[in-house]
Parts: sequence; C-alpha cells; structure tokens
Amino acid sequence: MKKILFTVLFISSYSSLCHGSSLVGRLGIGATNHLESKMPAISLKLQRNRSSALGGHFAMDSSSNGLDYALGIKGYRYIYEEPQLNFYSALAGTYFTYTNEADDKTEQGYQIDGTFGAEFSFQGLESVGFSFEFGIGLSEYQKETHLKTVGHNMMVSAVHFYL
Repeated sequence: MKKILFTVLFISSYSSLCHGSSLVGRLGIGATNHLESKMPAISLKLQRNRSSALGGHFAMDSSSNGLDYALGIKGYRYIYEEPQLNFYSALAGTYFTYTNEADDKTEQGYQIDGTFGAEFSFQGLESVGFSFEFGIGLSEYQKETHLKTVGHNMMVSAVHFYL
C-alpha cells in the first residue's frame, strides 16, 4: 500500500512540474519592436481561452515636428502547446504615421503581417513570455509598398509580463 501511495504521489508531483502555467484570462503587458516604422511599442495580450488570444500595440513619438504614432491589433490562434511553450499563428494589422524627413510632412502607412510563432517561458519564471515569429508581411512605408518575408526574434517580436 505504501508503494502504491508513494508511486501515485511521485507521478502526480512529476506531472505538475511538466505542465506550464495557464495564461487563460491573464493580461500580458510588454514591449514589441516589429513595426515597419521602427518605433518601439507597448504591447498588450489577453489569452481568451486555450485556443485563442487577442493583442494590441501602441507607439508614439512626439517632437516639435509633430506627433507620430502607431495603433495595431493582433489575433492569435494556438496550434500546439508544450510545457513552457505555445506555438501559434497570428494575423496583425497596424496603422501608423511618420514624419517624412525629406519635407517634414506627416505621412501615413500600414502594415499587415501573417505569421507563425512561439511564446516560451522558463520554468520558475512562467509570468514572463518571450516570443519569436516568422511569416509574410505587406506594408506601405515611405510611399513604397512591400510584400516580404518577416522574421522577428525574441528581442524584436515581443516580451510580455502576465498579471
């Protein structure tokens, strides 16, 4: 009987170490630097359920020349889950303004990204999530339209602290 009880306790304690903490209903606040206009942005992410999350980002740069800003929204669909890692697909859209350095006029642009990515955390530090993403992006910036592949490492893509 003691062997069975010890085995059950050992297996249950081991399995609790293997599963990452649930982020459902937790708000992630952090930073991202993936915008075409190179403005660092404040990023928010809320995991609605085990299969999807909704995010947004905001950036601004105020100077004597005017106000440049970016507003974006991002939808996540989780594909695969491992301990301390979630693999997902995402679709993001961003509208931004920037100052054209040639004539100091405020211009407008947009960015649409379709990506796959992963967010991971370290054991014992589950409230901090590091992301990287890769995929295809369409953008209009400095009066040029680009369709290109994108690859965002964890220092560019996003870092979130989950409350």
